Amino acid sequence: MRKLYLLLALFLFGSAAGQSKDPFLVVLGTLQDGGSPHIGCQKSCCTSENPDRKVVSLGLVDDASGKAWIVEATPDIESQLRLLKSFGKSQHPAGTDGIFLTHAHIGHYSGLMFLGKEALGAKNVTVFALPKMTEYLTKNGPWSQLVREQNILLKSLESEVYLNLSEKIRVRALQVPHRDEYSETAGFLIEGPSKKILFIPDIDKWEKWNQPIENWISRVDVALIDGTFFNSAEVGYRDISSIPHPLVEESMNRFSALPKQERAKIHFIHLNHTNPLLNPQSTEYKKLIESGFRVADIRMRFDL
Repeated sequence: MRKLYLLLALFLFGSAAGQSKDPFLVVLGTLQDGGSPHIGCQKSCCTSENPDRKVVSLGLVDDASGKAWIVEATPDIESQLRLLKSFGKSQHPAGTDGIFLTHAHIGHYSGLMFLGKEALGAKNVTVFALPKMTEYLTKNGPWSQLVREQNILLKSLESEVYLNLSEKIRVRALQVPHRDEYSETAGFLIEGPSKKILFIPDIDKWEKWNQPIENWISRVDVALIDGTFFNSAEVGYRDISSIPHPLVEESMNRFSALPKQERAKIHFIHLNHTNPLLNPQSTEYKKLIESGFRVADIRMRFDL
């Protein structure tokens, strides 16, 4: 009788645990727009190729609804959609039930080109973006051709307003200050049944945002935030004032007073090819980990 009870318990509880339908987020890329190896770079950071080095992107998976979404349309979108497919069960012919865009810098939207007639020839793939980004895609080629040919279906988001993707996932766009030559810039708050994740891959400086970043960190379980450059010496070959980002050293100093559990939420992402955080053996990487912070890595999975 006891053996029968144990078998019944395993069937009722063990099998259910092994078939969890909880949604999750998976990191599909962590690099700055230019990727790695970076065009024109002759430094040691670009002397060899690493297939796991992809431009910054996330996947959202909800197996209960049989859907999956991708955040950012990068130049690596083909391999990232295949990676997303290995995690999720989306049956959409494009491999995703929708694409979220943060802004009009090349690494974040140029992958849309592969949805056109020259490549996939997709049909009405939903693309979510803030209003100026939506207008930019509508009025400027070659992106306007994707709209005209109905390869993509644009859905304008409203900043600070939630969008329900399924019964278990909702997304809220947050407009942040950045170099907005062609569009505004969004970050995203992604919420599931039990967890919240903040995604801000690009921002000029934390001080320029009218919302203290610490407040957001306190409200979420994971914060995937701009870690483009570790320090100013790293980009001595360019005028860093023309490419403003919160330097990782600056962020570490700013967040150093946060409690340990708050610092552990912070995962730096959108790393330039020169960033020493790409090397786990570097002094900078070890210092960051010892200070209680984290570095995002491809295939990292976070339950929602």
